[in-house]
Amino acid sequence: MHKSIESLIRDAEQSGRPLPQVVLDRESAEMGIAPEKIRARIGQTLGVMRGAIAEGLEGKVRSASGLTGGRSKRLWDDGPRILGPRVTTILARAISTLEVNAAMGLIVAAPTAGAAGVLPAILISVDEFAEGGMGEDRLIDAMLVAGGVGGVIAQRASLAGAEGGCQAETGTAAAMGAAAVTWLHGGTHEQISTSIALCLQGMLGLICDPIGGLVEIPCIYRNASAAMQAIAAAEMALANLDFPVSADEVIDVMGEVGRRMPSAYRETAMGGLAATPSAQRLVQIRPTKRPSGASS
Repeated sequence: MHKSIESLIRDAEQSGRPLPQVVLDRESAEMGIAPEKIRARIGQTLGVMRGAIAEGLEGKVRSASGLTGGRSKRLWDDGPRILGPRVTTILARAISTLEVNAAMGLIVAAPTAGAAGVLPAILISVDEFAEGGMGEDRLIDAMLVAGGVGGVIAQRASLAGAEGGCQAETGTAAAMGAAAVTWLHGGTHEQISTSIALCLQGMLGLICDPIGGLVEIPCIYRNASAAMQAIAAAEMALANLDFPVSADEVIDVMGEVGRRMPSAYRETAMGGLAATPSAQRLVQIRPTKRPSGASS
């Protein structure tokens, strides 16, 4: 696994291989799994992502706590109000996946369960928006790009809210999505790297403060806003907007911020929104028990 975005891109440029192929070859060598089997597994993963989105948008899933369920369908049914159907679609799909997660349904941790709505909302929607669709093979390639970025962040910073706050979870998911979308739209290596930096710089310091200690509120909404952050970063990078700090340096800063972040803001539900009077009253009215297997 590459330890920096710089080395990942350098490997692609020096070997003449496309970025997804570089990630695939490294994964195959490290895991001892044939490339075609890895691609098949990613294809199955995309199927699970689509299934979670569809299930959530039906509006029938409810979490055991009663805190979440039905919001994605409400947004989906009310239709676009401000910027058109594409924005509404991405927002609703991000929320739908987190609602399924809260109800203990089948989702893909991308990179974590608490950030599982970002990447599916982006990739499935971008595929749908493209005339004729992007095609399954290109989506699998985009997932490989996203995975390569996530792997770098896991090594240089953290993917866990308990270690680095929500920036480590939804921030990473958004950076993965930004890179994948930039690649899907023909972005250069420099543009892909810039999209990662632009995305993460806007999410630095985001705390993890789940109400009642559950991966529900504000998690579902942060997935939606993180998906839009990713799209914005990709859009700016594809327009050749620059950022003076490299992607690897921004990732390192995210790690540093996470380490310095007080424990009250790292998934303990002891600070932030979780500690507000409103949240405390909500927890008292609706006693919550963290479902077995829940993740943030």
